[in-house]
Amino acid sequence: MNIKIFIAMILLCISQSIFSATTQPHIVILATGGTIAGSAANTTQTSGYRSGEIGVQTLINAVPEIKNIARVDGLQIANIGSENMTSDTILKLSQQVNMLLARDDVDGVVITHGTDTLDETAYFLNLTVKSDKPVVFTAAMRPATAISADGAMNLLEAVIVAADPNARGRGVMVVLNDRIGSARFVTKTNTTTLDTFKAPEQGYLGVIVNGKPQFETRVEKIHTRRSVFDVRSLRKLPEVVIIYGYQDDPEYMYDAAISHHVDGIIYAGTGAGSVSVRSEAGIGKAEKAGIIVIRSSRTGNGIVPADKGQPGLVANSLNPAKARILLMLALTHTKNPELIQNYFNAY
Repeated sequence: MNIKIFIAMILLCISQSIFSATTQPHIVILATGGTIAGSAANTTQTSGYRSGEIGVQTLINAVPEIKNIARVDGLQIANIGSENMTSDTILKLSQQVNMLLARDDVDGVVITHGTDTLDETAYFLNLTVKSDKPVVFTAAMRPATAISADGAMNLLEAVIVAADPNARGRGVMVVLNDRIGSARFVTKTNTTTLDTFKAPEQGYLGVIVNGKPQFETRVEKIHTRRSVFDVRSLRKLPEVVIIYGYQDDPEYMYDAAISHHVDGIIYAGTGAGSVSVRSEAGIGKAEKAGIIVIRSSRTGNGIVPADKGQPGLVANSLNPAKARILLMLALTHTKNPELIQNYFNAY
């Protein structure tokens, strides 16, 4: 082969490689720990493992196919089981995501997270991210050391969704098990199965088939750029606790909340948010102390209707954990009950 032609071919390959690299979407992966970064003593162990043992770069290196989808960078935010996630950590995470998405050279963010409280963190970002760029949460139900560990595929598919132009403007998403869920609606529904994240009443935003997202629906609830909640300069969130309703539920739980000067209470009521006589007395005392109380349902699905015969405001279709997230944010704006109820109806 003529040496000049040979050199020209090499230069062409190099230029094509550079062009391909610079035109790929740039996705930043933020790692917080969880099972996806977990390790166990043997390959069949799927419980009792150690969460958050593996760093973000190791997670990325384990899925070399990601390089065919996007340019990725990794940043370790935390390395914990999500049962230990706190409001301070999710506040910092939201601020980090907002800083990244404000950059022209970042096209989307993927967040790895433990499954136990993933729906809470995802919903918090759904209300506080000020960008239409995709934010995608992913996780795993089996540690990275297990046979048929699901983390690698979930991470790859999360990057695929974050890199897809059609993912813009859909709010924060949750991608596991080939399904794309909305942070507003999906929640963990099973302790161990791979298809644990579901939204039985509302369904999924879409699915991933053979490495390609297929979006089917959009969420009408307010999220991301349209949200009034801005935490970019906030240092601390209001304190909101959850009190569970059940037979013989005691009034003294409300006394404890009042004595600790909480800002809000979520009541996880029976049925459609029904309140026992004991909780009704406790809620009355809390409201007299200036504490906002929201009635939600422990059932996991359905809308809690406003009922003049029941105390407190209502959570609409939010489960108790997500209702707590929204009330924390609502209380950064107002303590006006009417305005807070409007937030719960719209978000």
